[in-house]
Amino acid sequence: MTRFASPNPDVKNLQHQINRIIEPFARFAFGDEDLVSGSWSAPVDVAESQEHIIVRAEVPGMKQEDIEIEFENGLLTIRGERALQKEENVTWHRVERTYGKFSRSFTLPRTVDPERITASYRDGILEITVPKKEEAKAKQIRINVQ
Repeated sequence: MTRFASPNPDVKNLQHQINRIIEPFARFAFGDEDLVSGSWSAPVDVAESQEHIIVRAEVPGMKQEDIEIEFENGLLTIRGERALQKEENVTWHRVERTYGKFSRSFTLPRTVDPERITASYRDGILEITVPKKEEAKAKQIRINVQ
């Protein structure tokens, strides 16, 4: 089975630029509805220390109740939906922000403690802290002099 590496930032940037060029023409051909529905991918940072794993996702413009976090069988999943607010008698001239559903999943090691996972949401950033089990943390071993 062939595995494809995730696209490098240059490829993602090129695709973003192409979409920005094509979208205005697509809006006139297909209407706003097709442009603002679909899926997108929330950018995520994952960091690890001896104490925990931290996952930070950019989800600006979303309400806390529109975001769902689930941990099952070692898989942490973040999902939600960002909807375009419909306005009467408004003509959109440009739609660059992405709308629709998103889902991101991360396989975490067995050394995490799922019972103590916490999440917070502030200024468009979702932060999930996944503590490690005590037995998984590195321990200093003292050398005895004989």
